[in-house]
Amino acid sequence: MTTTTDVGGDAAAFRALHHDRPAGRPLVLPGPWDAAAARAFAEAGFRALATPSAGIAATLGYADGSTPADEMFAAVGRVVRAVAADGVLVSADLEDGYGLPAAELVERLLETGAVGCNLEDSARSGGPLKDADEHAAWLAEVRAAAGDRLVINARVDTFLRADGDPARPDVVAAAVGRARRYVAAGADCVYPILAPADVLPELAAAIEAPLNAIAVPDGPSPRELGALGAARVTFGGGLHRRTMAGVAGMASLLREEAGGAA
Repeated sequence: MTTTTDVGGDAAAFRALHHDRPAGRPLVLPGPWDAAAARAFAEAGFRALATPSAGIAATLGYADGSTPADEMFAAVGRVVRAVAADGVLVSADLEDGYGLPAAELVERLLETGAVGCNLEDSARSGGPLKDADEHAAWLAEVRAAAGDRLVINARVDTFLRADGDPARPDVVAAAVGRARRYVAAGADCVYPILAPADVLPELAAAIEAPLNAIAVPDGPSPRELGALGAARVTFGGGLHRRTMAGVAGMASLLREEAGGAA
């Protein structure tokens, strides 16, 4: 059984993986959507993983942003259990926190054995950005409840919600302002999701915390994102979508081989 002391030590180890990264060698965290995917990534040699809320939602039959909190925590727990014997660390995407009080959110996450979490600053249903100061105050409550037992990755949705060119100076400045508030509130790293690659160096220079970038199809590779300033690279629901595209192709082939029969 995982104890609070174990989780605290594992969180320290996970936190350390974000720092002093060589240029072009970011911490790469594949996103397992279930226990089987987690086992595959662990067997490939990854030391840490980051669950994707979109992939878990799809696996459980929900639209992205609609998974009930109980089912999300249960899914995270299954992923943790699948790789715990290998010493693989798991961070969980907890979306907007499900409206839970900070202390309850922290305790329920720690019960799964996870050592970190993503928390985003817009409503998971696709709503507008939250007030930055109010969100920072909530993150501070999460940090106070967690102590050093969790690595908090504060997702900044400024680029995701931007109208027009997301690389505009005002959009970048707004993202930096939010990120700085969240770091001051206790976030260990920040995740300006969908930030254009060419603004990553500016973000990395302006924010005094490790930067999480998302790797997307036809975009820069994890190594390239690292060279641009990312200390950590995740994939959102992208790996699950790529896997399901493979399943769809297999299904089409089986249908063809069966002569189209039901």
